[in-house]
Amino acid sequence: NTLVIFTSDNGPTSAGGADPKFFDGNGPLRGIKFELYEGGIRCPFIAWWPGTISAGTESHHISAQWDMLPTFADLAGTTAPEGVDGLSMAPLLTGHADSQPSHDHLYWEAYNSGGQQAVRRGPWKAVRQGVVKNPDQPVQLYHLENDLAETTDVAASHPDVVAEMLQLMRTDHIPNEDYDWKPGARKKGSSGK
Repeated sequence: NTLVIFTSDNGPTSAGGADPKFFDGNGPLRGIKFELYEGGIRCPFIAWWPGTISAGTESHHISAQWDMLPTFADLAGTTAPEGVDGLSMAPLLTGHADSQPSHDHLYWEAYNSGGQQAVRRGPWKAVRQGVVKNPDQPVQLYHLENDLAETTDVAASHPDVVAEMLQLMRTDHIPNEDYDWKPGARKKGSSGK
């Protein structure tokens, strides 16, 4: 009756002089910890639960670490605190993948490296860098089903998707008084998801 989950919160790091390429820690993925490319944010998620999860089961469900609290609360028979962004993955873990809710999109931002933003929606991934000094930085766009390594920016050929992703970046960013960064910021308390 024990669920064991193996995961991490980021890709490999170069902190302390470590060479992230030494063990091929992110495989074919671009980026490392503190970067918003897939190599920095895509993480393993392996769940073992005898009698509940069949051995060899695979899923292509896209989730985020903030889904953990609602998942564990759900599995414990309670609810997560109000206002939590995550979605429970309990249906997926208990064999009811057909009733598993999905995120409309996922949004990340990081102040390091001059300010970064990323949005994942369906097969599309948008990334912007250096937005602290230049809030009008262009969007890099990748189609992850065709280009998992994020090597080919297809923004120029999909302006409609770029506009949609840029709008999500603007509405999902919440200003933080500890950081001097205002890339199309929304007011605290307004809904962006």
